[in-house]
Amino acid sequence: MRWIPAGLGARFRELVHFDDPPRRLAGALAVGVFISCTPFWGLQTVLAVVVAAVLRLNRAATVLGTWLNLPWFAPLVYGAAIKIGLLVAPGLREADAASFDLLLRDPGALSWSTVWSWLRGSSLPLLVGSTIVGLVAAAATYAIALTALSRRRGSGPPGMSDASRRHVA
Repeated sequence: MRWIPAGLGARFRELVHFDDPPRRLAGALAVGVFISCTPFWGLQTVLAVVVAAVLRLNRAATVLGTWLNLPWFAPLVYGAAIKIGLLVAPGLREADAASFDLLLRDPGALSWSTVWSWLRGSSLPLLVGSTIVGLVAAAATYAIALTALSRRRGSGPPGMSDASRRHVA
């Protein structure tokens, strides 16, 4: 008795294939990590699948990269993104900073105008900062994943000689 129809099982194996070359898998994982740093919460997985399909990347590796930014890392990632974004792009003005400070001290003072004022002042720095943080995280992920996948598959990191590979193994 089969629980999964043959066509569905084959489609699932096609979706989750990890037999791509290490460069492609590392690239897909890095793209997913970049997407995970974007401020588009709730859409990141969908965005990862769409980008993977458009760029013909491994969908499973791209989604896996997106899921590496776990919720307890988010305050660090987005805090760093806003800090970096404020250094690079015009950001919170004094009035916007004051309204945000008021919101933190007195959550009951929350109003749509206060939220809109803060979002208007912080969205550009967040977008710019998350792009920079995402590029750095994606580059680090690519380098680490490429090295790990290359070693795992026995080919060693790129640029390693055959004699060095035998010595490492």
